[in-house]
Amino acid sequence: MARSSSSPSLLPSPQPPLRDTVTEHSSVTIQVLDRAMRILDVLAGQRDPVALKDLAAATGLHASTTHRILADLAVGRYVERVDSGLYRLGMRLLELGSLVKGRLDVRAASMGPMRELHRQTGQTVNLSLAQGDEIVYIERAWSERSGMQVVRAIGGRAPLHLTSTGKLFLATWDARSVRSYAMRTGLAGNTRNSITQLEQLERELALVRRHGYSRDNEELELGVRCIAAGVYDDTGTLLAGLSLSAPAERMRDDWIPLLLSATTSISEALGYESQG
Repeated sequence: MARSSSSPSLLPSPQPPLRDTVTEHSSVTIQVLDRAMRILDVLAGQRDPVALKDLAAATGLHASTTHRILADLAVGRYVERVDSGLYRLGMRLLELGSLVKGRLDVRAASMGPMRELHRQTGQTVNLSLAQGDEIVYIERAWSERSGMQVVRAIGGRAPLHLTSTGKLFLATWDARSVRSYAMRTGLAGNTRNSITQLEQLERELALVRRHGYSRDNEELELGVRCIAAGVYDDTGTLLAGLSLSAPAERMRDDWIPLLLSATTSISEALGYESQG
């Protein structure tokens, strides 16, 4: 029979759980960051400097809390105090934004959507830039398993007025610049379908502006048709053109929405905000 004992147990008495100081610190840090970002978002939505009381009201923070966070942001130049109680975004954000923009690579941003567009259509997808009076092919998506395709050499060049992507760039020019281009190049043609008259080119560019995409109807090469749409940066500037090239008899208009979806995806990755 077991003996009972009234002597105290040698086991340690239960202790209250230790406070997770790391977790608490992380929670406080995240809360402060969340509040700071709310303040920055409010400032970003206003053209003019914002008063402290209005910032507090818009963020739902106490005025003293708002003032304390603004003081810390001002030290880092994320916020600038322009007058007594008035604040606006600081130059540090511009510096950081420039760094991010400089790292954005149109080629890298384009590859995923280009591969998907090729998968959907089975045709070659080209990414091109404008250099002077020509376009330059800088990337492509294609597959030998997709049957007959039109494949352009990376680094290859072609006149602006003979290509779908080139017309995108010409369509951003004013009438005087287009006339100067026509005089410089003579609008030399490659095929019987090539646009070789200024009036014809002007009508074509008007269609490009109206529709938001462009076509090459066997103008660079007989038997080959292309459709192109633009890739834009955060300022709305045309950076590049994405084009689908196919044997003339295979080109389909129902690929146009797929092309526009791909260019929208790339543009948004580069900071462009669609107005639609």
